[in-house]
Amino acid sequence: MQPDHDIDPEMASFAHARFPVDLDGAETEEEAFAALYQLSNALVPVRLWTVMTLDLKAGLARRAFSNQPDAYPTSGTKPIIENNWFKTVYGERAIFVGNTLAEIAKVFADHERIGGLGCASVMNLPVFQNADLLATVNLLDVEGYFTPQRVETIADVLTEPALVTVLAARKMVAP
Repeated sequence: MQPDHDIDPEMASFAHARFPVDLDGAETEEEAFAALYQLSNALVPVRLWTVMTLDLKAGLARRAFSNQPDAYPTSGTKPIIENNWFKTVYGERAIFVGNTLAEIAKVFADHERIGGLGCASVMNLPVFQNADLLATVNLLDVEGYFTPQRVETIADVLTEPALVTVLAARKMVAP
């Protein structure tokens, strides 16, 4: 397990100042999510970082962004499975954390692919607008990476920017 990441105050200040500029300059959904990724990565870097957008009425999820598009590309839609992950993220409106590959395997069918990327822990940050779950920001790294301190830091830093980004990105892909 890696030690908790100490945030460099100068880097944090730069990342926070840069994010709204990058988001404002985004013309595509990918550029909008890339701006959010840059903010996240400057503060708490991870091996794999993705965004899944959700359409609960249709029961579908779509990987809209990946920091490793060759190894873990964006995708078409897939059905939302109402498992323990869904209960935590949607039902409890809580962050899902799995700190071993065995925990990931219980809720994600692609756990072998995740493990093949050197990842054995996951944190899924739900993005809500009022009662509507719009997306999840998904961070993956080595086993045990998501300590309580790291989870708190990520939630504090990304919750509001994630909502702003998802709402901006939705306008970019709207017909």
